[in-house]
Amino acid sequence: MWKDFFYFSKGQRTGILVLVALILLALVANYMMPIFFPVTQKDGSAFLLEVEKFKKSLVSCDSIRQAEWQRKSKERQQQYEQNYKPFQKQTKEETYSLFNFDPNTVDSATFVRLGLKPFIAANILKYRKASGRFKTKEDFGKVYGILPTKFKELESYIAIAEISQIKNEINTTKRTDIIVDLNSADTTLLMQVKGIGRGYAKGIVRFRQQTGGFISVDQLSEIYGMRPENMERIRPFCKVNTDLVQKIKVNIATAERFKSHPYFNFYQAKALYELRRKKGKLKDIAELKELSEFNPETIQKLKPYLSFE
Repeated sequence: MWKDFFYFSKGQRTGILVLVALILLALVANYMMPIFFPVTQKDGSAFLLEVEKFKKSLVSCDSIRQAEWQRKSKERQQQYEQNYKPFQKQTKEETYSLFNFDPNTVDSATFVRLGLKPFIAANILKYRKASGRFKTKEDFGKVYGILPTKFKELESYIAIAEISQIKNEINTTKRTDIIVDLNSADTTLLMQVKGIGRGYAKGIVRFRQQTGGFISVDQLSEIYGMRPENMERIRPFCKVNTDLVQKIKVNIATAERFKSHPYFNFYQAKALYELRRKKGKLKDIAELKELSEFNPETIQKLKPYLSFE
């Protein structure tokens, strides 16, 4: 049986012989090929040489650019020194003088004369505005920018007046014969009236700017913090020039302009703006009666501040 398994026909035997011959031929050729056709091994040295040359060329270019930049920089520096040399001045040591001063009353120029930098003088004025006044010498030394050495130098020259003395000086400047116009007087003039301090003066100016002006002296009662007794003390020295009142031009004003007035709320400003858009142009304040947002009292209050031109 095994003989049948290994039995080959004549054609199969011929094929096997040819295959074996080809295998032997391939083995011989693989062995003989290097002898007849030697392969030159490349170790990459030529490539490495090219790389090194390229790197050197880059270094050379960088060096050239660096040298060129340094040359131009030096030329610019020389040109700058040549152009601006006539304007250069020798710095001199700053001089100042020491004298007695009250940090609650002197101005910024005086602080500079005492040897303080302008920005420190500005900080002192800001401190005074925020805190009111310096009560002790140590308070002055707390101002940002004043070094301990400088404060020690100035400490013996600081002369802070007593509060009662300051109040007396302020009271002596008040005038009893002055009449101020609430629509034109600035804070300095307003403070000349007995009973009007810095806070009331700023409140009056702020109210005037927000509303457009005073229609009546009675509107002083609307100033924040105004007490009835202060109102009665101030009233005889105040008057109102209604010609100076700045009115809102209803037919061109925006809703934001209406809303910025203290006598308007958001809904009233929007309603008036929409009414004008609907009608195109409003002719009289009586047309505001069509809007439920406005009652007769509000309309009467707004009348002096609206212009329908």
